[in-house]
Amino acid sequence: MGSWGTLSPTTVLAAEASDVGNPWINIGIFAAFVAVTMVIVVRASKQNKSAADFYAGGRNFTGPQNGTAIAGDYLSAASFLGICGAIAINGYDGFLYSIGFLVAWLVALLLVAELLRNTGKFTMADVLSFRLRQRPVRMAAALATLMVVFFYLLAQMAGAGGLVALLLGIESTAGQSVVIAIVGILMIAYVMIGGMKGTTWVQIIKAVLLIAGAGIMTFWVLARFGFNLSDLFQGAIDKAGPGGEALIEPGKQYGSTPMSQLNFLSLALALVLGTAGLPHVLTRFYTVPTGKEARRSVVWAIWLIGIFYLFTLVLGYGAGALVGPEAISSAPGGVNSAALLLAYELGGEILLGIISAVAFATILAVVAGLTITAATSFAHDIYANVIKKGEVKPDGEVKVARMTVLVIGVLAIVGGIFAQGQNIAFLVALAFAVAASANLPTIIYSLFWKRFNTSGALWSMYGGLISCLVIITFSPVVSGKVDPVTGASLSMIKDTSVDFAFIPLENPGLISIPLAFLLGVLGTFLSKESSHPEKFAEMEVRSLTGAGSEKAVVH
Repeated sequence: MGSWGTLSPTTVLAAEASDVGNPWINIGIFAAFVAVTMVIVVRASKQNKSAADFYAGGRNFTGPQNGTAIAGDYLSAASFLGICGAIAINGYDGFLYSIGFLVAWLVALLLVAELLRNTGKFTMADVLSFRLRQRPVRMAAALATLMVVFFYLLAQMAGAGGLVALLLGIESTAGQSVVIAIVGILMIAYVMIGGMKGTTWVQIIKAVLLIAGAGIMTFWVLARFGFNLSDLFQGAIDKAGPGGEALIEPGKQYGSTPMSQLNFLSLALALVLGTAGLPHVLTRFYTVPTGKEARRSVVWAIWLIGIFYLFTLVLGYGAGALVGPEAISSAPGGVNSAALLLAYELGGEILLGIISAVAFATILAVVAGLTITAATSFAHDIYANVIKKGEVKPDGEVKVARMTVLVIGVLAIVGGIFAQGQNIAFLVALAFAVAASANLPTIIYSLFWKRFNTSGALWSMYGGLISCLVIITFSPVVSGKVDPVTGASLSMIKDTSVDFAFIPLENPGLISIPLAFLLGVLGTFLSKESSHPEKFAEMEVRSLTGAGSEKAVVH
């Protein structure tokens, strides 16, 4: 897991925390969480009698319940561990991630939540195929969905292996592979047994645990500094040593060069616009009975997520002040260990065990949400509507969905094992960029532009998807990025002699998102195909009023 170097007192703290004080406490808390949630999932499974039950939890969750589940789905381990670490190391610039993730929900609330719930049935493709040609659009939407889910799932699984191995003191690659396999098997069990209903309850429990845990730690940190934010910030500046003032000013991570400013702009664009196109977030809008409840659920999600991100500000600076950037950077897991080291500093191995279990719950809930989204997309869009042309019984569709869960689970385990030790941050950023490029322009055009047609949708979705993949392949994220101090590779390919990064942008969003919007317009105007204005009028009435939204979507 990396060498310890010179064992300063702060580094010894990092070493102790990496051995997790007492791994048996963590295993006990992990096991208790799994046991409780599995009982809930099994009870929920007894109510799964139809496709709507399996895919959408019977559409009987209230706005507050669904909003809490959305928060549970959205607040991944990257949100908790990654942002706390980013703030501890980069201060103000690290907090910009929190702002981007939160502002993104205003886009989801204002543009898509209620309209999608009123228009669709189970997936994003239901909305697109309402007024466009069903088979090509469903296939493109399903491929984009599966691609976003794959990148997101790969990042979560690889992160799960590293995180849980760190918490349990497992250092061997084989041991981490076993951890990834266990996470994958639990994920498969949750989704196959409980469907969307079981997954939703896991996400609600996880959201409550995560926000409560972060809240307790925030109170504890503030108490250490007399509930004075100025003293907290000063503590972080003092602990950072010379140049520590940069922690409370813009530009420590971004802004030093024009290229870093463009990288930040591209990342911000992907984060803010990507959320409204994330398939596992969009699927959650279908678990409520009405469009009004969908809107209520997003308002609840914004409040919960906003409060959580305010906690990360205190936790990040608290980790910087009480643990120190040197100890955080030198610990196994690097910046991702900041929140855990802070928990160890505040409450010893018991608090660390609880926060570790919350982080484990976070990963389980997110991968379960991603898996059911991918299974729904394949079974409902590709199998039922493209392969079988709509002539399939709901129970047959659900059987295919369950088989798909198994396949996706196995692929996620294998992919997570191969992704160990890789730079996984770019996978999450890429998932957001693909969602913003391939999904969002088509959703916006379908809901609001009468002239839009199938050709425009296909140009936009495939163009956004392909441009994302091409730009990221030839970017410094994959090859050619070298640490100017140590000379080590910061790219996925660790061989510094390999360099095919002729596109200097580290996130494709700045190019691929405007390109996808432009391709949607070009594809529409260059095609002589009809845009079915009568279908648009029907869709507009349904999206705005909810009239007829409970009927099956038939083209």
